[in-house]
Amino acid sequence: MINKFSLIWLALFATVFTWSAWYPKDYPTWALEVAPAVIALLVLIYTRKTFPLTPLVYGLILMHCIILMIGGHYTYAEVPLFEYFKEVFGFERNNYDKLGHLAQGFVPAMVAREILLRKSTLTNGKLVFLIVTSIALAISAIYEIIEWWVALLSSEAAEAFLGTQGYVWDTQSDMLMALIGAIVAQLTIASMHNQQLKRFNGNQ
Repeated sequence: MINKFSLIWLALFATVFTWSAWYPKDYPTWALEVAPAVIALLVLIYTRKTFPLTPLVYGLILMHCIILMIGGHYTYAEVPLFEYFKEVFGFERNNYDKLGHLAQGFVPAMVAREILLRKSTLTNGKLVFLIVTSIALAISAIYEIIEWWVALLSSEAAEAFLGTQGYVWDTQSDMLMALIGAIVAQLTIASMHNQQLKRFNGNQ
């Protein structure tokens, strides 16, 4: 039986996915950008009964999926709202990709935190903070390697997928944003997360 929260989650995902797939800027780039969101959906469906997550983490995953699907539709270098910010604030580039990489640290950090606190003997503290931050940073590094491989295999979609926009330090700044996201997540919403985790165990 699917509860109301799950139905709303699925409805929002399906709505944004459908919009994203409707005449995107470039279909190969769209497929590359949206693939992680689809994989996340399949994993969540598969684990819904055996390892249900807290509503907070489900909500964060949906937020990250939406960020990916918006980036896939326009490409990360051409999201209109951030083009507006570029003009207003005098930025040299469209910084939507930095929002994506911030989320790439923020959201995986909370997923990792939940798994560690529910499936390991670790309890909330400095060690968990360090491990979670390291996991998020490692995921970011792996994603950068995947982007590099895609660029080598597909020169046509490489620029749109990588979203470097001529910035030589793009990879390093992407990983920095993920690191910041992981740290900020744990500093700002860990207490809320702990409250929701109480329904699963007493580690908090």
